[in-house]
Amino acid sequence: MSRKRIVFWAAVLAGLLLLFLRFPPTGANALTDEARTLTLLTDGGPVVMTMAEYLPRAVAAEMPASYGPEALKAQAVAIRSYVLSARRHGDADVCTDSSCCLAFWDEETLARMCTWEELRAVERAVSATDGQVLTYGGEIARTVFHASSALCTEDSAAVWSPVPYLISVSSPESAEEDPSIVTAARFAPAELAERLGLPPDSATDPGPVLLQRDRAGRVAFMLLDGYALSGVRVRAALGLKSTAFTLTREDGDYIFTAAGHGHGVGMSQYGAKLLAEQGWDYRTILAHYYPGTELTVPRASAPLAVPLHGTPDPVLALFRQGEAVCGIENLELAGGQEPLLLVEHLAHAQGRGAAVLDEP
Repeated sequence: MSRKRIVFWAAVLAGLLLLFLRFPPTGANALTDEARTLTLLTDGGPVVMTMAEYLPRAVAAEMPASYGPEALKAQAVAIRSYVLSARRHGDADVCTDSSCCLAFWDEETLARMCTWEELRAVERAVSATDGQVLTYGGEIARTVFHASSALCTEDSAAVWSPVPYLISVSSPESAEEDPSIVTAARFAPAELAERLGLPPDSATDPGPVLLQRDRAGRVAFMLLDGYALSGVRVRAALGLKSTAFTLTREDGDYIFTAAGHGHGVGMSQYGAKLLAEQGWDYRTILAHYYPGTELTVPRASAPLAVPLHGTPDPVLALFRQGEAVCGIENLELAGGQEPLLLVEHLAHAQGRGAAVLDEP
């Protein structure tokens, strides 16, 4: 065989090998979306489908396509990881109730809510991240997310229990720069007491109302007439958008002004949009909101773990105000009064027999 022919066939074999490694045969990696099946709990009962069928409808239901390709990719990875991290229902991996698991649109809703271009954008984001998940310590990460924050995300320990990669980090959205993330709710004293499960007259003339904030700047406890209620409980009882709220009094009524939307833990969807607009790709966005996790890329003979931890945090440099909020615990009096020492006032309240009301 001539030298030229040997070189030719060697090049052909090398090309075929590269194609094999880049596009392994179906089933060569169990984490591809087509190869992965899940059970979805719908109103009509459990439905089995592939991850490739599920993800576009879930991503479209959870994030506007207008947020851009990199934010959509980050969302696809977060949803895929969340679904695979733990089965929340005995006979299903995930349900279609967004208050329990994740939002999901059936074909009819998808066609009504999305244009063809928007659906294609979502499908491209899912395809570009085919099978990719975030892991921590060799386990798939429970990548919870929320609609929007205000300078900081929340630490998981403040809402549920401590998780090493669900800690408070900076987030670019600001209530001052974007009033759309701010909402207000007004309550008369009697209605406030009823909603919070307190005695009817507890909010009529309670004296100073104290707000204890955690290191993310969110309300950890509200002290009202000797009752200490967790910020999580107040948010749920009053239907507030988040625990990042302030409280003022006007004509005897209570006005709660909240910044952001959701529990605040994990990735901020609106924050991901803003970071993508600043040029961040989805890998960097995920690294920021889930520090210490690894992005597992399935299209290799063995899954390739790409470390995401240790990425510089330019948000802290850009948002000095957010850096300060993320690192300070404080206590404030509602209505803009001078802040008081946290320990003294909680000790004073508990010392006079105050009830501490928290999550059941």
